[in-house]
Amino acid sequence: MKWLFILLISLLLLLQYKLWVDDGGLPEVLHLQNEVELAKKNKIDLQERNNSLDAEVTDLKKGLEAIEERARSELGMVGKDETFYQIISTPEDNHSE
Repeated sequence: MKWLFILLISLLLLLQYKLWVDDGGLPEVLHLQNEVELAKKNKIDLQERNNSLDAEVTDLKKGLEAIEERARSELGMVGKDETFYQIISTPEDNHSE
């Protein structure tokens, strides 16, 4: 009976060691859960970015307004019935303040 008790206690200690310290134990499980949470947050951020880019692509494919807006801001486009005025300041104008 004494040997059975020692065997059971030894088995319990071995299982506790595997649970708390060994590979695949509780600390590793907690670490993996944290990594999963970070990956989920990263996935949500990337999905939002993809949705934004998808909406921009749709605007560029279907709407001329988005193309015109880009042409005006990036290329300096002027409309058919518009007049372009460029005001150039001289160095004296900058120092008169």
